[in-house]
Amino acid sequence: MRGKIQNSKFKMRTLCVLAVLVAAPVVSGADQPPEVPPPKAVHLPQPAIRVLPNGLKVAVIERHSLPVLTLRLVVESGAEADPPTLPGAAQLVASVLNQGTTHRSAQEIARAVDHVGGTLETGAEWDDSFVALSVLADHTEFAFDFVADVVMRPAFAPEEIERQRKQALSALEIALDDPSYVADTVFDCLMFAGTPYGHPEDGTPDAVRRITAGDIRAFYSRHYQPSNSILAVVGDITADRAFELAAKYFSAWQADTSTARGPGVPPVQNDGQDAHATGRLVVIDKPDAVQTEMRVGNRGLARGSPDYLALTVANQTLGGPATNRLYRALRIEHGLTYSASSELDCYQSLGSWESKTSTRTLETVKGVRVMLEEMKHLRDHAISDYELHTAQSYLVGHLALEVESSSGLATQLLNLLVYNLPLDYWDRFPERIAALDDEQVLNSTQRYLDLDRAVIVLVGNSASFSRELKKVGEFRVIPIHNLDLGSPDLVRVGR
Repeated sequence: MRGKIQNSKFKMRTLCVLAVLVAAPVVSGADQPPEVPPPKAVHLPQPAIRVLPNGLKVAVIERHSLPVLTLRLVVESGAEADPPTLPGAAQLVASVLNQGTTHRSAQEIARAVDHVGGTLETGAEWDDSFVALSVLADHTEFAFDFVADVVMRPAFAPEEIERQRKQALSALEIALDDPSYVADTVFDCLMFAGTPYGHPEDGTPDAVRRITAGDIRAFYSRHYQPSNSILAVVGDITADRAFELAAKYFSAWQADTSTARGPGVPPVQNDGQDAHATGRLVVIDKPDAVQTEMRVGNRGLARGSPDYLALTVANQTLGGPATNRLYRALRIEHGLTYSASSELDCYQSLGSWESKTSTRTLETVKGVRVMLEEMKHLRDHAISDYELHTAQSYLVGHLALEVESSSGLATQLLNLLVYNLPLDYWDRFPERIAALDDEQVLNSTQRYLDLDRAVIVLVGNSASFSRELKKVGEFRVIPIHNLDLGSPDLVRVGR
Protein backbone atom coordinates (compact mmCIF):
# COMPACT_ATOMS: atom_id res chain seq x y z
CA MET A 1 0.00 0.00 0.00
CA ARG A 2 2.78 2.34 0.88
CA GLY A 3 4.49 1.62 -2.34
CA LYS A 4 1.37 2.41 -4.27
CA ILE A 5 0.98 5.74 -2.49
CA GLN A 6 4.56 6.67 -3.24
CA ASN A 7 4.04 5.66 -6.83
CA SER A 8 0.96 7.83 -7.05
CA LYS A 9 2.85 10.79 -5.64
CA PHE A 10 5.59 10.17 -8.15
CA LYS A 11 3.03 10.15 -10.94
CA MET A 12 1.49 13.34 -9.60
CA ARG A 13 4.84 15.08 -9.48
CA THR A 14 5.59 13.85 -12.98
CA LEU A 15 2.30 15.21 -14.31
CA CYS A 16 2.96 18.56 -12.67
CA VAL A 17 6.39 18.75 -14.21
CA LEU A 18 4.98 17.82 -17.62
CA ALA A 19 2.29 20.48 -17.28
CA VAL A 20 4.90 23.09 -16.53
CA LEU A 21 6.97 21.95 -19.49
CA VAL A 22 3.98 22.10 -21.81
CA ALA A 23 2.92 25.53 -20.56
CA ALA A 24 6.38 27.02 -20.67
CA PRO A 25 7.69 28.33 -23.95
CA VAL A 26 10.22 26.00 -25.44
CA VAL A 27 13.41 27.71 -26.50
CA SER A 28 15.93 25.81 -28.49
CA GLY A 29 18.53 26.36 -31.11
CA ALA A 30 15.98 25.38 -33.74
CA ASP A 31 13.98 28.54 -32.95
CA GLN A 32 16.90 30.74 -33.90
CA PRO A 33 17.49 31.36 -37.59
CA PRO A 34 20.54 29.40 -38.73
CA GLU A 35 23.62 31.13 -39.94
CA VAL A 36 23.33 31.28 -43.70
CA PRO A 37 26.64 31.22 -45.52
CA PRO A 38 27.03 33.52 -48.49
CA PRO A 39 26.01 31.92 -51.79
CA LYS A 40 28.78 30.17 -53.64
CA ALA A 41 29.87 31.73 -56.87
CA VAL A 42 28.70 29.91 -59.98
CA HIS A 43 31.48 29.33 -62.46
CA LEU A 44 30.18 28.48 -65.91
CA PRO A 45 32.47 26.94 -68.48
CA GLN A 46 33.19 29.16 -71.44
CA PRO A 47 31.46 27.96 -74.61
CA ALA A 48 33.35 26.88 -77.68
CA ILE A 49 31.90 28.72 -80.68
CA ARG A 50 32.17 28.18 -84.41
CA VAL A 51 30.26 29.55 -87.36
CA LEU A 52 29.39 27.13 -90.15
CA PRO A 53 29.90 28.25 -93.77
CA ASN A 54 26.15 28.86 -94.09
CA GLY A 55 26.27 31.37 -91.22
CA LEU A 56 24.81 29.20 -88.44
CA LYS A 57 26.53 29.96 -85.13
CA VAL A 58 27.15 26.87 -82.99
CA ALA A 59 27.96 27.25 -79.28
CA VAL A 60 28.96 24.23 -77.18
CA ILE A 61 29.32 23.78 -73.42
CA GLU A 62 30.62 20.43 -72.25
CA ARG A 63 28.96 19.11 -69.09
CA HIS A 64 29.83 15.49 -68.40
CA SER A 65 28.39 15.14 -64.90
CA LEU A 66 25.15 13.66 -66.27
CA PRO A 67 24.52 11.61 -69.44
CA VAL A 68 22.12 14.24 -70.79
CA LEU A 69 22.27 16.38 -73.91
CA THR A 70 20.26 19.47 -74.82
CA LEU A 71 20.07 21.10 -78.24
CA ARG A 72 18.35 24.47 -78.32
CA LEU A 73 18.21 26.31 -81.62
CA VAL A 74 16.99 29.89 -81.62
CA VAL A 75 16.04 32.04 -84.54
CA GLU A 76 16.69 35.68 -83.68
CA SER A 77 13.21 36.75 -84.69
CA GLY A 78 10.24 36.44 -82.38
CA ALA A 79 6.94 38.17 -81.79
CA GLU A 80 8.59 41.55 -82.37
CA ALA A 81 8.91 40.46 -86.03
CA ASP A 82 5.18 39.81 -86.47
CA PRO A 83 3.76 41.63 -89.50
CA PRO A 84 1.89 44.73 -88.26
CA THR A 85 -1.49 43.33 -89.27
CA LEU A 86 -0.80 39.75 -88.15
CA PRO A 87 0.16 39.65 -84.47
CA GLY A 88 0.67 36.07 -83.38
CA ALA A 89 2.35 34.95 -86.61
CA ALA A 90 5.68 34.05 -84.97
CA GLN A 91 3.93 31.97 -82.33
CA LEU A 92 1.78 30.12 -84.85
CA VAL A 93 4.79 29.35 -87.06
CA ALA A 94 6.72 27.96 -84.09
CA SER A 95 3.78 25.87 -82.92
CA VAL A 96 3.51 24.15 -86.32
CA LEU A 97 7.23 23.31 -86.57
CA ASN A 98 6.92 20.11 -84.54
CA GLN A 99 3.70 19.05 -86.27
CA GLY A 100 5.33 17.39 -89.22
CA THR A 101 8.29 17.64 -91.61
CA THR A 102 8.84 16.40 -95.13
CA HIS A 103 10.40 13.28 -93.53
CA ARG A 104 8.22 12.73 -90.44
CA SER A 105 4.52 13.16 -89.74
CA ALA A 106 3.28 14.77 -86.54
CA GLN A 107 2.59 11.31 -85.11
CA GLU A 108 6.05 10.06 -86.08
CA ILE A 109 7.65 13.06 -84.40
CA ALA A 110 5.74 12.40 -81.19
CA ARG A 111 6.60 8.69 -81.25
CA ALA A 112 10.28 9.35 -81.97
CA VAL A 113 10.65 11.72 -79.03
CA ASP A 114 8.74 9.35 -76.76
CA HIS A 115 10.84 6.38 -77.87
CA VAL A 116 14.09 8.02 -76.71
CA GLY A 117 12.53 9.43 -73.54
CA GLY A 118 13.19 12.97 -74.69
CA THR A 119 11.41 16.29 -74.33
CA LEU A 120 10.65 18.56 -77.27
CA GLU A 121 9.50 22.16 -77.10
CA THR A 122 8.90 24.83 -79.71
CA GLY A 123 7.71 28.37 -79.26
CA ALA A 124 8.24 32.07 -79.82
CA GLU A 125 9.19 34.75 -77.33
CA TRP A 126 9.55 38.45 -77.97
CA ASP A 127 13.06 38.41 -79.43
CA ASP A 128 13.46 34.85 -80.66
CA SER A 129 11.76 31.64 -81.75
CA PHE A 130 13.13 28.30 -80.62
CA VAL A 131 13.24 24.53 -80.90
CA ALA A 132 14.58 22.68 -77.85
CA LEU A 133 15.24 18.95 -77.48
CA SER A 134 16.70 17.13 -74.46
CA VAL A 135 17.68 13.46 -74.62
CA LEU A 136 20.00 10.99 -72.97
CA ALA A 137 23.50 11.17 -74.40
CA ASP A 138 23.01 7.70 -75.95
CA HIS A 139 20.81 9.39 -78.56
CA THR A 140 23.19 12.17 -79.53
CA GLU A 141 23.15 11.63 -83.28
CA PHE A 142 19.37 11.28 -83.27
CA ALA A 143 19.14 14.66 -81.50
CA PHE A 144 21.11 16.50 -84.18
CA ASP A 145 19.24 14.79 -87.02
CA PHE A 146 15.88 15.44 -85.38
CA VAL A 147 16.36 19.15 -84.60
CA ALA A 148 17.77 19.76 -88.08
CA ASP A 149 14.75 18.06 -89.63
CA VAL A 150 12.24 20.09 -87.59
CA VAL A 151 13.96 23.41 -88.29
CA MET A 152 15.00 22.90 -91.90
CA ARG A 153 12.15 20.88 -93.40
CA PRO A 154 8.78 21.78 -91.83
CA ALA A 155 5.85 20.49 -93.86
CA PHE A 156 3.32 23.14 -92.79
CA ALA A 157 0.55 20.71 -93.65
CA PRO A 158 -2.82 22.51 -93.98
CA GLU A 159 -4.55 20.20 -91.51
CA GLU A 160 -1.83 20.79 -88.89
CA ILE A 161 -2.00 24.54 -89.39
CA GLU A 162 -5.75 24.46 -88.81
CA ARG A 163 -5.36 22.28 -85.73
CA GLN A 164 -2.82 24.67 -84.21
CA ARG A 165 -4.99 27.64 -85.18
CA LYS A 166 -7.96 26.13 -83.32
CA GLN A 167 -5.81 25.50 -80.26
CA ALA A 168 -4.50 29.06 -80.34
CA LEU A 169 -8.02 30.50 -80.65
CA SER A 170 -9.26 28.32 -77.79
CA ALA A 171 -6.38 29.46 -75.58
CA LEU A 172 -7.03 33.11 -76.43
CA GLU A 173 -10.73 32.75 -75.67
CA ILE A 174 -9.89 31.46 -72.19
CA ALA A 175 -7.17 34.08 -71.67
CA LEU A 176 -9.40 36.99 -72.62
CA ASP A 177 -11.77 36.05 -69.80
CA ASP A 178 -8.89 36.07 -67.30
CA PRO A 179 -8.55 39.51 -65.65
CA SER A 180 -4.86 38.92 -64.93
CA TYR A 181 -4.06 38.21 -68.60
CA VAL A 182 -6.15 41.18 -69.72
CA ALA A 183 -4.40 43.51 -67.29
CA ASP A 184 -0.92 42.33 -68.34
CA THR A 185 -1.69 42.57 -72.05
CA VAL A 186 -3.41 45.95 -71.95
CA PHE A 187 -0.51 47.30 -69.90
CA ASP A 188 2.01 46.09 -72.50
CA CYS A 189 -0.04 47.42 -75.42
CA LEU A 190 -0.15 50.86 -73.81
CA MET A 191 3.45 50.80 -72.63
CA PHE A 192 4.93 49.74 -75.98
CA ALA A 193 2.50 51.54 -78.30
CA GLY A 194 4.22 52.55 -81.53
CA THR A 195 6.98 49.93 -81.22
CA PRO A 196 7.33 46.34 -82.52
CA TYR A 197 6.37 45.19 -78.99
CA GLY A 198 3.04 47.02 -78.91
CA HIS A 199 0.79 44.02 -79.60
CA PRO A 200 -0.12 40.80 -77.78
CA GLU A 201 2.71 38.27 -78.01
CA ASP A 202 0.24 35.45 -78.79
CA GLY A 203 -1.77 37.57 -81.20
CA THR A 204 -5.47 38.39 -81.27
CA PRO A 205 -8.38 36.15 -82.30
CA ASP A 206 -9.03 38.22 -85.41
CA ALA A 207 -5.40 38.10 -86.54
CA VAL A 208 -4.97 34.38 -85.80
CA ARG A 209 -8.05 33.63 -87.92
CA ARG A 210 -6.59 35.64 -90.82
CA ILE A 211 -3.10 34.09 -90.87
CA THR A 212 -2.88 31.91 -93.95
CA ALA A 213 -0.57 29.07 -94.89
CA GLY A 214 1.12 31.54 -97.23
CA ASP A 215 1.70 33.96 -94.35
CA ILE A 216 3.27 31.17 -92.32
CA ARG A 217 5.59 30.14 -95.13
CA ALA A 218 6.54 33.76 -95.79
CA PHE A 219 7.44 34.35 -92.13
CA TYR A 220 9.45 31.13 -92.07
CA SER A 221 11.31 31.94 -95.30
CA ARG A 222 12.15 35.45 -94.14
CA HIS A 223 13.32 34.71 -90.61
CA TYR A 224 14.32 31.05 -90.34
CA GLN A 225 17.72 31.58 -91.91
CA PRO A 226 20.98 29.95 -90.76
CA SER A 227 22.67 33.34 -90.51
CA ASN A 228 19.82 34.49 -88.23
CA SER A 229 20.11 31.44 -85.95
CA ILE A 230 22.18 30.05 -83.10
CA LEU A 231 22.48 26.41 -82.06
CA ALA A 232 23.41 25.83 -78.42
CA VAL A 233 24.64 22.34 -77.50
CA VAL A 234 25.01 21.61 -73.78
CA GLY A 235 25.70 18.31 -72.07
CA ASP A 236 27.65 15.09 -72.25
CA ILE A 237 29.46 15.63 -75.53
CA THR A 238 32.84 16.97 -76.60
CA ALA A 239 33.00 20.23 -78.50
CA ASP A 240 34.70 18.57 -81.47
CA ARG A 241 31.97 15.95 -81.71
CA ALA A 242 29.27 18.60 -81.46
CA PHE A 243 30.80 20.69 -84.24
CA GLU A 244 31.18 17.58 -86.38
CA LEU A 245 27.51 16.64 -86.01
CA ALA A 246 26.35 20.23 -86.48
CA ALA A 247 28.21 20.41 -89.78
CA LYS A 248 26.87 17.01 -90.83
CA TYR A 249 23.21 17.79 -90.23
CA PHE A 250 22.92 21.59 -90.65
CA SER A 251 25.26 22.41 -93.53
CA ALA A 252 22.51 21.73 -96.05
CA TRP A 253 20.49 24.59 -94.54
CA GLN A 254 21.04 27.38 -97.01
CA ALA A 255 19.87 30.98 -96.85
CA ASP A 256 16.95 32.09 -98.98
CA THR A 257 18.41 35.38 -100.16
CA SER A 258 15.18 36.41 -101.89
CA THR A 259 13.34 36.65 -98.57
CA ALA A 260 16.17 37.18 -96.07
CA ARG A 261 15.36 39.37 -93.14
CA GLY A 262 16.45 42.99 -93.30
CA PRO A 263 17.71 45.08 -90.38
CA GLY A 264 16.49 44.00 -86.96
CA VAL A 265 14.35 45.94 -84.54
CA PRO A 266 15.46 49.59 -84.60
CA PRO A 267 16.68 50.92 -81.26
CA VAL A 268 14.01 52.75 -79.29
CA GLN A 269 15.25 55.92 -77.67
CA ASN A 270 14.42 55.57 -74.01
CA ASP A 271 15.36 57.77 -71.10
CA GLY A 272 12.54 56.48 -68.97
CA GLN A 273 10.22 59.23 -70.22
CA ASP A 274 7.91 57.69 -72.77
CA ALA A 275 5.68 60.07 -74.71
CA HIS A 276 3.22 57.27 -75.51
CA ALA A 277 2.72 56.46 -71.83
CA THR A 278 2.18 59.95 -70.45
CA GLY A 279 -0.52 59.99 -67.79
CA ARG A 280 -2.28 56.90 -69.11
CA LEU A 281 -4.95 55.50 -66.73
CA VAL A 282 -7.23 52.90 -68.29
CA VAL A 283 -10.00 50.86 -66.70
CA ILE A 284 -11.26 47.69 -68.34
CA ASP A 285 -14.78 47.27 -67.01
CA LYS A 286 -15.61 43.66 -66.11
CA PRO A 287 -18.93 43.84 -64.21
CA ASP A 288 -18.80 40.24 -62.95
CA ALA A 289 -15.37 40.69 -61.33
CA VAL A 290 -15.21 40.44 -57.54
CA GLN A 291 -11.75 41.93 -57.34
CA THR A 292 -9.60 44.28 -59.40
CA GLU A 293 -6.35 43.43 -61.16
CA MET A 294 -3.95 46.40 -60.95
CA ARG A 295 -0.84 47.20 -62.98
CA VAL A 296 1.33 50.30 -62.56
CA GLY A 297 4.62 50.97 -64.32
CA ASN A 298 6.98 52.82 -66.64
CA ARG A 299 9.11 52.13 -69.66
CA GLY A 300 12.15 50.17 -68.58
CA LEU A 301 15.39 49.45 -70.36
CA ALA A 302 16.96 47.18 -72.95
CA ARG A 303 18.62 43.97 -71.77
CA GLY A 304 22.05 45.24 -72.71
CA SER A 305 21.73 48.52 -70.79
CA PRO A 306 24.50 49.34 -68.27
CA ASP A 307 21.72 50.12 -65.76
CA TYR A 308 20.33 46.58 -65.91
CA LEU A 309 21.98 45.17 -62.78
CA ALA A 310 21.23 48.17 -60.57
CA LEU A 311 17.61 48.24 -61.67
CA THR A 312 17.37 44.49 -61.07
CA VAL A 313 18.33 45.07 -57.44
CA ALA A 314 15.74 47.86 -57.19
CA ASN A 315 13.11 45.54 -58.65
CA GLN A 316 13.97 42.81 -56.13
CA THR A 317 13.44 45.30 -53.34
CA LEU A 318 10.16 46.59 -54.72
CA GLY A 319 8.46 43.33 -55.62
CA GLY A 320 10.88 40.42 -55.92
CA PRO A 321 10.74 37.08 -54.09
CA ALA A 322 13.43 38.05 -51.56
CA THR A 323 12.48 41.45 -50.15
CA ASN A 324 9.15 42.78 -51.25
CA ARG A 325 7.97 46.21 -50.20
CA LEU A 326 4.75 45.89 -52.17
CA TYR A 327 3.78 42.68 -50.38
CA ARG A 328 4.65 44.10 -46.98
CA ALA A 329 2.59 47.24 -47.54
CA LEU A 330 -0.39 45.75 -49.37
CA ARG A 331 -0.68 42.45 -47.54
CA ILE A 332 0.86 42.77 -44.10
CA GLU A 333 0.14 46.42 -43.28
CA HIS A 334 -3.20 46.95 -45.04
CA GLY A 335 -4.60 43.46 -45.66
CA LEU A 336 -5.54 44.30 -49.24
CA THR A 337 -4.19 41.30 -51.13
CA TYR A 338 -2.69 37.84 -50.97
CA SER A 339 0.24 38.62 -53.24
CA ALA A 340 2.05 41.53 -54.84
CA SER A 341 5.09 41.66 -57.09
CA SER A 342 6.97 43.65 -59.66
CA GLU A 343 8.52 42.57 -62.94
CA LEU A 344 11.43 43.99 -64.91
CA ASP A 345 10.99 42.86 -68.52
CA CYS A 346 13.96 43.68 -70.75
CA TYR A 347 14.05 43.04 -74.49
CA GLN A 348 16.38 43.76 -77.38
CA SER A 349 15.66 47.46 -77.65
CA LEU A 350 13.44 48.44 -74.69
CA GLY A 351 11.61 47.10 -71.67
CA SER A 352 9.13 47.82 -68.90
CA TRP A 353 9.05 47.95 -65.11
CA GLU A 354 5.67 46.90 -63.79
CA SER A 355 4.13 46.56 -60.32
CA LYS A 356 1.18 44.19 -60.07
CA THR A 357 -1.39 42.96 -57.58
CA SER A 358 -5.13 42.45 -57.14
CA THR A 359 -7.54 43.44 -54.38
CA ARG A 360 -11.20 43.48 -53.40
CA THR A 361 -13.26 45.71 -55.66
CA LEU A 362 -14.16 48.23 -52.96
CA GLU A 363 -10.48 48.58 -51.99
CA THR A 364 -9.30 49.29 -55.54
CA VAL A 365 -8.43 52.96 -55.15
CA LYS A 366 -6.77 52.39 -51.79
CA GLY A 367 -4.68 49.63 -53.38
CA VAL A 368 -3.60 51.93 -56.22
CA ARG A 369 -2.60 54.63 -53.77
CA VAL A 370 -0.55 52.23 -51.65
CA MET A 371 1.25 50.97 -54.77
CA LEU A 372 2.03 54.51 -55.88
CA GLU A 373 3.26 55.43 -52.40
CA GLU A 374 5.65 52.49 -52.30
CA MET A 375 6.97 53.23 -55.77
CA LYS A 376 7.42 56.90 -54.89
CA HIS A 377 9.27 56.03 -51.69
CA LEU A 378 11.61 53.75 -53.65
CA ARG A 379 12.29 56.56 -56.10
CA ASP A 380 12.90 59.24 -53.45
CA HIS A 381 14.96 57.31 -50.89
CA ALA A 382 17.89 54.92 -50.99
CA ILE A 383 17.18 51.32 -50.00
CA SER A 384 18.53 50.08 -46.67
CA ASP A 385 21.74 48.10 -46.28
CA TYR A 386 19.66 45.07 -45.29
CA GLU A 387 17.52 45.32 -48.43
CA LEU A 388 20.60 45.76 -50.61
CA HIS A 389 22.36 42.74 -49.08
CA THR A 390 19.25 40.56 -49.27
CA ALA A 391 18.61 41.40 -52.92
CA GLN A 392 22.25 40.79 -53.83
CA SER A 393 22.29 37.42 -52.04
CA TYR A 394 19.07 36.31 -53.70
CA LEU A 395 20.19 37.23 -57.20
CA VAL A 396 23.54 35.47 -56.85
CA GLY A 397 22.01 32.41 -55.20
CA HIS A 398 19.20 32.13 -57.73
CA LEU A 399 21.69 32.00 -60.60
CA ALA A 400 22.67 28.48 -59.55
CA LEU A 401 19.07 27.34 -60.06
CA GLU A 402 18.96 28.89 -63.50
CA VAL A 403 21.89 26.82 -64.76
CA GLU A 404 21.56 23.56 -62.80
CA SER A 405 20.11 21.68 -65.81
CA SER A 406 21.54 21.41 -69.30
CA SER A 407 18.36 23.00 -70.63
CA GLY A 408 18.66 25.97 -68.26
CA LEU A 409 22.33 26.40 -69.08
CA ALA A 410 21.55 26.36 -72.82
CA THR A 411 18.90 29.04 -72.29
CA GLN A 412 21.27 31.31 -70.34
CA LEU A 413 24.03 30.81 -72.91
CA LEU A 414 21.67 31.82 -75.70
CA ASN A 415 20.56 34.89 -73.77
CA LEU A 416 24.17 36.07 -73.86
CA LEU A 417 24.42 35.51 -77.59
CA VAL A 418 21.00 36.92 -78.52
CA TYR A 419 21.53 40.09 -76.47
CA ASN A 420 25.21 40.47 -77.40
CA LEU A 421 26.48 40.17 -73.83
CA PRO A 422 30.06 39.13 -72.93
CA LEU A 423 30.61 35.38 -72.72
CA ASP A 424 31.99 35.73 -69.19
CA TYR A 425 28.86 37.65 -68.12
CA TRP A 426 27.57 35.02 -65.68
CA ASP A 427 31.02 34.39 -64.17
CA ARG A 428 31.33 38.11 -63.43
CA PHE A 429 27.69 38.46 -62.36
CA PRO A 430 28.23 37.81 -58.61
CA GLU A 431 31.06 40.33 -58.25
CA ARG A 432 29.24 42.95 -60.30
CA ILE A 433 26.09 42.52 -58.21
CA ALA A 434 28.10 42.64 -54.98
CA ALA A 435 29.85 45.84 -56.11
CA LEU A 436 26.59 47.81 -56.37
CA ASP A 437 25.84 50.33 -53.64
CA ASP A 438 22.61 52.01 -52.59
CA GLU A 439 23.44 55.19 -54.50
CA GLN A 440 23.79 53.35 -57.81
CA VAL A 441 20.48 51.60 -57.19
CA LEU A 442 18.79 54.91 -56.34
CA ASN A 443 20.18 56.60 -59.45
CA SER A 444 18.84 53.84 -61.70
CA THR A 445 15.46 53.97 -59.96
CA GLN A 446 15.17 57.71 -60.44
CA ARG A 447 16.10 57.33 -64.09
CA TYR A 448 13.36 54.83 -64.92
CA LEU A 449 10.60 55.37 -62.37
CA ASP A 450 8.44 58.44 -63.04
CA LEU A 451 4.97 58.22 -61.56
CA ASP A 452 3.82 61.34 -63.41
CA ARG A 453 4.18 59.35 -66.62
CA ALA A 454 3.20 55.93 -65.33
CA VAL A 455 0.75 53.64 -67.07
CA ILE A 456 -2.01 52.43 -64.74
CA VAL A 457 -4.34 49.62 -65.80
CA LEU A 458 -7.27 48.36 -63.73
CA VAL A 459 -9.47 45.41 -64.67
CA GLY A 460 -12.60 45.04 -62.55
CA ASN A 461 -16.12 46.24 -61.84
CA SER A 462 -15.62 49.93 -62.50
CA ALA A 463 -19.06 50.95 -61.19
CA SER A 464 -17.85 50.20 -57.68
CA PHE A 465 -14.78 52.46 -57.72
CA SER A 466 -15.05 54.97 -60.59
CA ARG A 467 -16.31 57.83 -58.42
CA GLU A 468 -13.37 57.54 -56.00
CA LEU A 469 -10.87 56.91 -58.81
CA LYS A 470 -11.42 60.46 -60.10
CA LYS A 471 -9.29 61.63 -57.18
CA VAL A 472 -6.33 59.70 -58.64
CA GLY A 473 -6.64 61.29 -62.09
CA GLU A 474 -8.49 61.28 -65.37
CA PHE A 475 -9.21 57.84 -66.73
CA ARG A 476 -10.79 56.02 -69.63
CA VAL A 477 -13.22 53.12 -69.25
CA ILE A 478 -13.42 50.35 -71.86
CA PRO A 479 -16.12 47.68 -71.40
CA ILE A 480 -14.43 44.31 -71.70
CA HIS A 481 -16.81 43.18 -74.45
CA ASN A 482 -15.63 46.19 -76.50
CA LEU A 483 -11.93 45.51 -75.89
CA ASP A 484 -9.83 44.88 -79.00
CA LEU A 485 -6.15 44.28 -78.24
CA GLY A 486 -5.31 44.65 -81.91
CA SER A 487 -6.72 48.17 -82.20
CA PRO A 488 -4.51 51.24 -81.54
CA ASP A 489 -7.08 52.66 -79.11
CA LEU A 490 -7.99 49.19 -77.75
CA VAL A 491 -11.65 49.63 -78.75
CA ARG A 492 -13.46 47.34 -81.15
CA VAL A 493 -14.32 49.04 -84.44
CA GLY A 494 -17.90 50.31 -84.48
CA ARG A 495 -18.18 50.45 -80.66
